[in-house]
Amino acid sequence: MICRFFVAVCVVSVLVLYGQMPSAAQTESKDWTVPRMPWGDPDMEGVWSFATITPLERPTNLAARVELTDDEVAEVNRDARVRNDRRPQAGSTGTYNAFWWDRGESTGRTSLIMDPPDGRIPSLTEEGKARVASRDDRRMRRAEPRSWEDRPLAERCIQYRPLPRLPTGYNNHYQIFQTTDSVVLLTEMIHNVRVIPLDERSHIDSRIRLWNGDSRGRWEGNTLVVETTNFSNKTSFRGAGADLHLTERFTRTAPDQIAWEFTVEDSTTWTRPWSGGIPFKQVTGPLYEYACHEGNYAMPTMLRGSRIDTSAGTGTSSRSR
Repeated sequence: MICRFFVAVCVVSVLVLYGQMPSAAQTESKDWTVPRMPWGDPDMEGVWSFATITPLERPTNLAARVELTDDEVAEVNRDARVRNDRRPQAGSTGTYNAFWWDRGESTGRTSLIMDPPDGRIPSLTEEGKARVASRDDRRMRRAEPRSWEDRPLAERCIQYRPLPRLPTGYNNHYQIFQTTDSVVLLTEMIHNVRVIPLDERSHIDSRIRLWNGDSRGRWEGNTLVVETTNFSNKTSFRGAGADLHLTERFTRTAPDQIAWEFTVEDSTTWTRPWSGGIPFKQVTGPLYEYACHEGNYAMPTMLRGSRIDTSAGTGTSSRSR
C-alpha cells in the first residue's frame, strides 16, 4: 500500500499542476456545449481530481465570508505548501514533505458547506450526540487498542472513508465510466467501485446494509442525480446513522470541470439537512493501482508484535487477544 502511494502521488505531483478551482456552483460557459455520449447522455468519462484544501466548515474568524479574495487564495495556497513541507527532526523517522502530498488548492470559498449559509454543520440531535461520543470513544481506543476489534476498517483495506467521500491528503481521484444503463465511479483510495444503475430499479430491501450504501441514478437535464440509502451502521459519516440519505448532483460545467454537490439528511443525527460541494478538475490519468486488500499485512504484523511484547513482559494480555 505504501509503495503504491509513493508511486502514484509522485507521478501525479509531477504531471498535474492544479490551478485555482472555481466554485461548484459555477454555471456552464455560454460558448461551450456539453459533450455527449453516443446515446445522448452528457459525457463525464475521464479521471477527475477532487483535491482541495478548502475546509469542510467555515472557520469562525470568517463567519460572514463566503468567498476569499484572490490575494487571500494565493496566501492560503502558499501557507499550505509551507505547512506540508515538514522536515524530519533529529532522532525521528520523519514524515512526508510537500513532494508526497496531493492536497490540491483552495476553491476560493471559505467552506465546502454551502447550506446552511453560515458554512457550518447543523446541530446534532441527542441521538446524534450519543453516536458521536461512541465514535470518539472508538477513536481513543484505536490509539491504545485493547484488541484487534479496536482497529479501524482502513487497516484491513475495507473502507477508508464513508460516503460522501471528502478530500484527504492524497489519492483524491475518481475515474468515471458510462454505459447506457449505468455510471461507474472508481475511487483511487482503496480502489472502491460504485456501480450506479440508471434503469429506475428500486433500492434493495431495507434490511440489506452496505459499506457505501445502495445508489440509484437518473438524469435531470445535464445533471446526474444519485440517491444513496441502505448504509451500514458499521460506517458513519460524521456521526450519521444507518438512516443517512445522500443525494449527489454531478454537472459537467466546462471542458475540464464537473460541479459536484451533495446533500446529507438524517433526522436521527442532525436537526436539519445540509449541503456542500467541490469542483472536480479533469486530470491526466490513469489511476494507479491501490495495492491494498483485506488480506493486508498490517493486522497480522501488529498481532505478532503484541504477542512478542506480552511474552517479553512489556505488553498486556488484553492487547494480544
